[in-house]
Amino acid sequence: MCLINVSNLFTEHTMATPMEDVGKQVWRGALFMVDFILSNPVMFRGATVLELGAGTGLTSIITATIAKTVYCTDVGEDLLQMCKRNVALNKHMLKSADHEVKVRQLDWLQDDLCTDAAVEFSWTKEEVADLNNTSIIIAADVCYDDDLTDGLFRTLHRLCSNFPHTCTVFISIEKRMNFTLQHMDVSCEAYDHFIHCMNQLQDLENGRCSFRVDQLPSNFDQFILYERVEQLELWKVTATPLPFMPARSDPEAF
Repeated sequence: MCLINVSNLFTEHTMATPMEDVGKQVWRGALFMVDFILSNPVMFRGATVLELGAGTGLTSIITATIAKTVYCTDVGEDLLQMCKRNVALNKHMLKSADHEVKVRQLDWLQDDLCTDAAVEFSWTKEEVADLNNTSIIIAADVCYDDDLTDGLFRTLHRLCSNFPHTCTVFISIEKRMNFTLQHMDVSCEAYDHFIHCMNQLQDLENGRCSFRVDQLPSNFDQFILYERVEQLELWKVTATPLPFMPARSDPEAF
């Protein structure tokens, strides 16, 4: 198999950034997610897909070569403009007009979608309604800050609890080990918090939706040129609607 070099995909990105601009880099977790998607085309074919924390938009663009509609979401004017340019640069990759990427603002720390027509990257009422057709959510290497991770899981909970059908969430993460003075040892606090949130989600009982968490094997084919390190993991969350009943616990668990 001939591996694809990301640079050949005409994707605008940066090689190094300060913490507040990490979304402008292409991280290994995004390439790992792309490999999974390309290895499972039947799962994504014709689907409505929502990407959370899309960064440069690379994963959304590749997904749209298979899926019908991909909502490529993040926050920050500069980052969303970069996504928009990357989508335009790679429009030739989409098989037909029936395949599209829509770059939209979605802030995990806000409860509502922006529908102000005067704001670029806001949502139309038709798109908000179409979001209920989402069958797959993807998030690639976005859990590096505890507050943002909490926001991600609140967003997943809110979205999936309102879907009238089962939704599958795929999250890729790279387990990064760091030496900390606090512990005087090597630890992986961001990863540990991610696992804690996953366990909370699975244990959550809100009367509207049940969540099942599974770690997936990492032995799927590699299509993209990068170093696939053993610290890369892929997790699957299956959100299934329940028959209506009064909530038994606080849905704001994160």
